Amino acid sequence: MSDLAPRIRGTVTSIAFALGAILITVTPATPETAGSSAASSSRLPTLAPMLEQVTPAVVNIAVVSKTTTQGNPLYNDPSFRPFFDLPEQQERARMSAGSGVIVDASKGYVLTNHHVVDGGTEISVTLKDGRRLPAKLIGSDKDTDIALLQIDAKNLTAIQIGDSDALKVGDYVVAIGNPFGLGQTVTSGIVSALGRSGLNIEGYEDFIQTDASINPGNSGGALVTLDGKLVGVNTAILSPAGANVGIGFAVPSSMAATVMNQLIAHGKVERGRLGIGIQDLTPDLAEALRLGDLRGALIANIEPGSAAERAGLKTGDVVTAIDGRPIHGSTDLRNRIGLTPAGSKVSLTVKRGDDEQVIAVTIAAEDKVVADVSGTPLEGAKMRDASEAGSQFGGSGVAIESVVSGSPAARAGLRPGDIIVAVNRVPVASVADLRRAVAKHPAIVALELIRDGGHLLLVIR
Repeated sequence: MSDLAPRIRGTVTSIAFALGAILITVTPATPETAGSSAASSSRLPTLAPMLEQVTPAVVNIAVVSKTTTQGNPLYNDPSFRPFFDLPEQQERARMSAGSGVIVDASKGYVLTNHHVVDGGTEISVTLKDGRRLPAKLIGSDKDTDIALLQIDAKNLTAIQIGDSDALKVGDYVVAIGNPFGLGQTVTSGIVSALGRSGLNIEGYEDFIQTDASINPGNSGGALVTLDGKLVGVNTAILSPAGANVGIGFAVPSSMAATVMNQLIAHGKVERGRLGIGIQDLTPDLAEALRLGDLRGALIANIEPGSAAERAGLKTGDVVTAIDGRPIHGSTDLRNRIGLTPAGSKVSLTVKRGDDEQVIAVTIAAEDKVVADVSGTPLEGAKMRDASEAGSQFGGSGVAIESVVSGSPAARAGLRPGDIIVAVNRVPVASVADLRRAVAKHPAIVALELIRDGGHLLLVIR
C-alpha cells in the first residue's frame, strides 16, 4: 500500500492540476459573449438530427418463455413419492428482453436476433412512442442468429438497409438498443474490424466488430452509419465480466437481409451447397502454388456427384469471386454459398493454373442434418446416412461429415469421418434412427463408432 500511495496521490494531483488550468481559463459570460456562445454551439457537430429520424425504428422486445421448475431427483422416483405429499413439477414464466429494428413500415417487419426470441411463447414489441404491440414470429435462423417478427400497426418508422459490404475499418457507427432494460440508448464508435469469425456463436459468422458500447439487452438492436442506414444487427459481446469492454459484434446487414428474404418466402432458410471442401489461400500457399498475391478460397476436394462436379470445378481451383463480387477467403465463400437459395444459378470466377474462367453453377440443396439434437452431446456435428455420404464412408450407420470447433460434439470427442453404428447398444442405420435413439437418452449416450477402420466405444454425457 505504501508503494502505491505516492502513485495514487500523483495521479490525483495531476487531475486537480488539469482542472485548475481549466478553471483559470473559464470566464463568466456577459450578455455580449452569451449570444456569440449560443451561436457557436449551434454549429457544433451533432448526431441529433439523424437520430431523430432513426431511433423511432428501434424497438424494445419482451419475450415470455416457460421453464419447468426442477426439484430433487428423488421426487421422480415412484417408490418414493407415495410416502410424501409432493407437488407435481410446475411451469413458470420467464421474461427476457432485447431489441429489434423495423425494416419495413408498411408490412411491420422487425429484425432481431434468434437468441432473443428463441423458445418464446409470447413476444411483444414496445415502440419509442410507448405503444406496446403483440408480435408474430415469421421465422428464425439459429445459424446466423437472425429472426424476423411482424407487428400490426400504423405510422411506423423503418430504417433503410445500407450496404455493409462498403464498410471500412475506421468508419464511424452508432449502436442503438435497450441495454440492461434501461430503455432506448445510443452509443457511438468506429468499425474496429470486419469479417470476424471463429467466435463459436453460431454456424455462419462474418461479424462486424465495433467499439460502440453493446451490452446485454442490445441484442437485435441497430448498428447504423452516420447517415442513418442500417449496416448491422447487434448480436454479441466479448467480455470476461458480461458487460461492454469495447469489443462488440454485429451481423452485417447484407447477411441479415438475405436471411430475412428467405424467412419471408419460406419461413426458414433453405441453404445451398456446392459439395466442395475449401481452405483459405494463405500467402504461403499462394507462393507455393505460384499464384502471386491472388486471394480467394482454394478447393481442396470435390464430392462425387455434387453440384461442383457437375459444373466442372476441379481440386486446386481457386475461387476468387461470386457473381463478380470478390471472395476474401473460405469463410466468405461458405457464407455466400450457404445463404444462396437452392436452385439459384451463380457465376464463379475461378483461377485454374494460368487461366481464369467463369463457371456457372446451379446451387444444390444443403443436406439435411440432425437439427433437433441441440442441447445434447451431439450438437455441432453435421451428419448424413453413411449409405448416401459417398464411397469413403459406405455401409450403414450415420457418417459424421464435420464437427463445429468448440461444440458439445467436438468436446465429446467426435471427429469427421466417424461412423456411428449403434447408440446404447441399439444399432442405427440412418439419421432417423439416431434421432430417435438420442431422444430417448438425451443426457448420457454410449456411441459405437467405426474410426479409421477400427471399432470404438465412446461414452458421452
